[in-house]
Amino acid sequence: MRRRHAPSVVAFGGGHGLYAALSALRRVTPNLTAVVTVADDGGSSGRLRAEFDILPPGDLRMALAALCADDELGRTWADVLQSRFGGDGPLAGHAIGNLLIAGLWQRLEDPVAGLDMVGALLRTQGRVLPMAAVPLTIEADVVGADPAQPDELSVLQGQATVAKTGGNVRTVRLLPSDPPARPESVASVLDADHVILGPGSWFTSVIPHLLVPELAEAIIATRAQRILTMNLVPADETAGFPASRHLEVLADHCPRLRLDVVVVDPTFAAADPPLEKFTRSLGARLVVENIRMRDGSPRHDPHRLAAVYAGLMQY
Repeated sequence: MRRRHAPSVVAFGGGHGLYAALSALRRVTPNLTAVVTVADDGGSSGRLRAEFDILPPGDLRMALAALCADDELGRTWADVLQSRFGGDGPLAGHAIGNLLIAGLWQRLEDPVAGLDMVGALLRTQGRVLPMAAVPLTIEADVVGADPAQPDELSVLQGQATVAKTGGNVRTVRLLPSDPPARPESVASVLDADHVILGPGSWFTSVIPHLLVPELAEAIIATRAQRILTMNLVPADETAGFPASRHLEVLADHCPRLRLDVVVVDPTFAAADPPLEKFTRSLGARLVVENIRMRDGSPRHDPHRLAAVYAGLMQY
């Protein structure tokens, strides 16, 4: 592992989970790269993806907003990116940042160049990259997706559908099944000092990174410290899962994955004896720290999470 004054960190994920990780990590180092899932098919992102056959921009937009410069102008830009058009016209519901990104992609014909241009405009602290070169579809095997048939196995397609299922998700796949990774994303993992998986929707934001073959190989091969940040509570798609079950399904989808550290809040680690055993089976040590917001809400506190990351990244 390379020794640098400011560590180089790659964070994987999408949506609110990645936003939480980046909000913490930017307090630790300026050398940040967000590698973002590109399987979203709902809302504004889904509409733009369907209309223009582009990568869904929403999770990429949120990562850019999390890394905006920490001054009045930067915070204003972050707010603008996240703002949505109202009314009931053709633009209703679209995030302003999604349209900006889509417009730059149409002009530049290179998603990474477009994201780098937005980053330069916003003076972001770090870089935002897509995990794959093509838009992806999540397909899941789900038991009990139909409440009338609780034992029936169904196949569901689409990130928005899988994320909200009331059934028991058994496994997920990507379509296409062997998507090309962005080479910039692979290179960032191999050059990193630390890589962060999670928090986030387990089956639709965390595991998909391990299903892009080139990216998974980079995560397995990198000399970086591999840190997994657990959720605070199960999401809809992992309803009823204890923390240890989250680790089990991660290993099921990427059997060769090894971790160095698993970070979990004590409220999620409580009453889960198998957690430490599953953590060791992945080659990792368990770090139990208060990372929940002080008001008790199920959100990661960026200051507490930053303190944990800073401690893990000391040399």
